[in-house]
Amino acid sequence: MTNADPDLPRTAAPPEPCLLIATTFDQGEVTQLRHAAAAGAHAAGLRGQRLNDFVLALNELTTNAVRHGGGRGSLRMWRQAGSLVCEVSDHGHGVSSRLLGDHRRPAPESVGGWGLWLARELSDTMDVASGRAGTVVRITTLLPIPHATPD
Repeated sequence: MTNADPDLPRTAAPPEPCLLIATTFDQGEVTQLRHAAAAGAHAAGLRGQRLNDFVLALNELTTNAVRHGGGRGSLRMWRQAGSLVCEVSDHGHGVSSRLLGDHRRPAPESVGGWGLWLARELSDTMDVASGRAGTVVRITTLLPIPHATPD
């Protein structure tokens, strides 16, 4: 016996927003976090190159948080309004407004400076808030529209 009413429509996904990951990390956890985020993004509906791009962008942001943001960071990832959102924050000294305003591709011989550029290029949107108390970077990527399947 079940409590489900057969006349009510069934939904395949929980109501949005849907939190997938909320955690802190340090250098030793970046790889594990990347794998967890890839699994969460895949479960949210990302596939193929879009999945690879999102995970690479997320990896660049977590690596930046460790290298330039005080050695630790936090990550939250959620599904909202047809998008997958990832927010990475740190407690470093902030990113200069000059660097944040420069959206040009770094010179090929540049050793650094690729992380934010890659994250911006590989996501649909990227917002950055930065100051002396740290930096918060939020990226989004659109999720594919699920196809309805007949019952």
